[in-house]
Amino acid sequence: MADKIASALGSDSNDYYASATTQTFAFIGLLWLSLKIFSFWRMIASLFILPGASLSKFASKGSWAVITGASDGIGKEYALQLASKGYNILLVSRTQSKLLELAREIKEKYNVETRNMAMDFAANRDKDYTALKKVIDEVGDISILVNNVGLSHAMPVPFAETSEQEMLDIITINCTGTLRVTQLLVPGMIQRKKGLILTMASFGGIMPTPLLATYSGSKAFLQQWSTALASELQPHGIKVQLVQSYLVTSAMSKIRRSSLLVPTPKQFVRAALGKIGRSGGAQGIMATSTPYWAHGIMHWAIATFVGTMNGVVVSVNRKMHEDIRKRALRKAERDAKKQ
Repeated sequence: MADKIASALGSDSNDYYASATTQTFAFIGLLWLSLKIFSFWRMIASLFILPGASLSKFASKGSWAVITGASDGIGKEYALQLASKGYNILLVSRTQSKLLELAREIKEKYNVETRNMAMDFAANRDKDYTALKKVIDEVGDISILVNNVGLSHAMPVPFAETSEQEMLDIITINCTGTLRVTQLLVPGMIQRKKGLILTMASFGGIMPTPLLATYSGSKAFLQQWSTALASELQPHGIKVQLVQSYLVTSAMSKIRRSSLLVPTPKQFVRAALGKIGRSGGAQGIMATSTPYWAHGIMHWAIATFVGTMNGVVVSVNRKMHEDIRKRALRKAERDAKKQ
């Protein structure tokens, strides 16, 4: 009789623990699903419903905006759109003739002040930064910095075959140049207790990209640096935001025709300036925004369901860039035969 009672109690105990385990996993699953649903609607609201913060919160109209890599593409578009909002523009890029042409266009269209500074960021010359500092001191109230200057590989290339000069140029332009310009401007922003720093990033920085390893690493560096800088400068009233993007029609991407996933610089910059302070598709990443709607959905979906550092994602990325390299080499071979 005692054995039967013990057996019954043991059975009830096992059933209890099985039920409790089932309920626990069901709760965890429901919680996970609820968080994903919340993240999805937060992403939708950020991209399509909620406006970004007004630029005037960080930068008074009539103050200056500095744009690096300003002569073409996204940098040029930032200059035009900020000028249209009443900001004076300091253009910094390599080609003097393009800077003069853009400054003339801005002056004619928007009647704001412009200055320009031609410098080769790859050279990393102290005298160039000294000259830039002089211009910064002359114009005075600089409240916006757009870190847009950047360089990628001429074509996808295995790291072992990457030339030393190309590696140095990418790191010097993307990382050192961005840091040095920012360090020139931050003290003034801290003194005025106001400012906005936008740094252009890339999906190559959130998803490791074989055959663009050095470029990918440089953009990953900017992610960590921007997030840390944002925390440092937040108490001083300065907004730091890393702006993530997939492909945009530009000389760097070598894509001329826009599509659903590849906006024009005008479309992209309009989204970026309209979503200051909004994360877009970069949910849960401090001081980061993926503002263009198609890029934002893509970023959110990959991060949510696969993982940006997942081996599958890296393998797909590698295959894509291997194919791009093959096409580029065939084109170079055809062009060589024509000469």
